[in-house]
Amino acid sequence: MSIYLIPIQIAFVLFSALSFFLIIPWLVYSYRKYGYLSIWASLVAYSFIFYMLSALFLVLLPLPDTRNTCALQSPDTVYYSLVPFNFIWEIINSRSVVWSQPSTYVRVLTDSVFLQAAFNFLLLLPFGVYLRYFFQHKRYWKKALGLGFALSLFFETTQITGIYGIYNCPYRIFDVDDLILNSTGALFGFVIAPVLLALFPSRKSLIAKGEKMQETPLIPPLSQLLAVFIDYLLIKISWNLTVGLFTTNGFAEFVYNTTFFFILLFVVPFIWEGKTFGTNILRFKLIHIDSEAPPWQSLLKRSFALYLPLATSWVLNIFNGIELDITLYPYHVWTTVILSVFFIIMWAVLFIHTMFILITRGRQNFYFDNVADLVPRKK
Repeated sequence: MSIYLIPIQIAFVLFSALSFFLIIPWLVYSYRKYGYLSIWASLVAYSFIFYMLSALFLVLLPLPDTRNTCALQSPDTVYYSLVPFNFIWEIINSRSVVWSQPSTYVRVLTDSVFLQAAFNFLLLLPFGVYLRYFFQHKRYWKKALGLGFALSLFFETTQITGIYGIYNCPYRIFDVDDLILNSTGALFGFVIAPVLLALFPSRKSLIAKGEKMQETPLIPPLSQLLAVFIDYLLIKISWNLTVGLFTTNGFAEFVYNTTFFFILLFVVPFIWEGKTFGTNILRFKLIHIDSEAPPWQSLLKRSFALYLPLATSWVLNIFNGIELDITLYPYHVWTTVILSVFFIIMWAVLFIHTMFILITRGRQNFYFDNVADLVPRKK
């Protein structure tokens, strides 16, 4: 069993790392495609990535310990099997089953040849289910069969080439039965998919919900938070790609972040009619409660409201890094404790506030828009 569990565990580790880098691009894509952040669409996309990684690793792992795999094999090693349905004859000729004794037939279920065939059949069955979800209609069964065959051929080609030359000899054989079983499994998954997908919302329903939400001017709260996060991410990226390449000074980073923060969240929306880079990506802008272009006073209030929690974090990090004389150490400790308590209380209040807005689905504005008399609206 570990031969199957270990590749899946490795796939999960890699998937977790990929998820961290893909989450923002995916959320932006999902919002622009459906008009809202769909949890179900995200679950489908992320589970599909995890499944594809798992399938690939199940085929390729474990890897040999050396690139010189030819040295581990005899010169007459055959790297391919081109006889179709050979697995059937191997099962029939299996010594574990005595065909004249029906009581032994159940042993075929534990035979290694049968288990290997069952694994290859089941390997791409989920792929067929995903294809049915994406294509929606049964008339695309030929396309599903072709894609299943193409994916299986990719796996087999990767094996016969020693992962495209990484190993000087193949460490697994090219088997035509694998192509047949993989492709059949994908087709079977495509056929039975409606039974499984009936429990979940379809792509049509997601698109229909998005079209309905386009009719309302309200912006989902998650989209508003994502826009703020994108703006903040731009600040961090700009620091790391510019000044941050030459210094790690905390005070210099604080000054840079503060300056760039107000450029992105005050100057840019003032010039750009209420749009920041984040809000523009998510297709909305900020307007005054009187349905007017946001005045500079409102944008400045919003900037300060967003800036203060982050500034508190930055100042606390700078203060913790200061080395003081031993006589001032007690004051430093107490000041750090006070700042830390304030920091925890502040972020706890912000967390509760954010959860309240999310639960009420944005019927009230976030504090940074409310204090500035601004409301987000579609462009």
